[in-house]
Amino acid sequence: MNFSLEITMKTDLSELPKVKDVYITMLPGDDYKGVANKAAELTKSGFNPVPHFPARSIKNQNELKDFVNRCKAGGVKQALVIGGSAQPIGDFHCSLQLLETGLFEGWKIGIAGHPDGSPDISDKDLEKAMIDKKSYADYIITQWCLDAKPIAAFISKQTLPVRVGITGPLKISSLLKFANIVGAKNSINFLKSNVTKALDLLKPRDPNDIIEKLKDSTDNFHIYTFGGLKETNKWLTENNYA
Repeated sequence: MNFSLEITMKTDLSELPKVKDVYITMLPGDDYKGVANKAAELTKSGFNPVPHFPARSIKNQNELKDFVNRCKAGGVKQALVIGGSAQPIGDFHCSLQLLETGLFEGWKIGIAGHPDGSPDISDKDLEKAMIDKKSYADYIITQWCLDAKPIAAFISKQTLPVRVGITGPLKISSLLKFANIVGAKNSINFLKSNVTKALDLLKPRDPNDIIEKLKDSTDNFHIYTFGGLKETNKWLTENNYA
């Protein structure tokens, strides 16, 4: 199995498990310079940094160019180019616009996939956006999901390699909260149908089940820790994944 991991600019790098590819989120309101600095730290620590480039959080092409150049100076050779937050703060409103600038030439590029759909865009528009972006991309990373069926169906339709988004070990109550935030409707329904009593909400759920169900479709997984880096590190070690 191949695992990548997602962190924030505040993550302590000494706590990272032994994974090669480490993705750095750029949340709404974050300074892109901080993301570039974190990428440089990761390079120095022996990781392959993969910063997020969220279109709707970047003001204009000059800012994008500065962001790219700072990342290049820090050893970055790979990026995840996404739409990001719902409201644009500048000229860009979708990830395709970033890709069309040509500023990522020579980098390995990931784009987002949505097996669960998105609350911000129709399934039809999502499919069109995926088709438009594929010529610029090397692989797809999906939003995190819990139900294996829509993920397997999504993978079967793709012409690019797919890295499946999963969560690290989390309580079901926490998973429901995050699923509602991102609008992961299939995962919400899956969780609700698999919770038999209130006590189950407090039990941690690890990703072993979904990995087992998808082993014939992919062996590449991307971990969203949601702050549970210690638990994720323990799970990776106990399962001999790291």
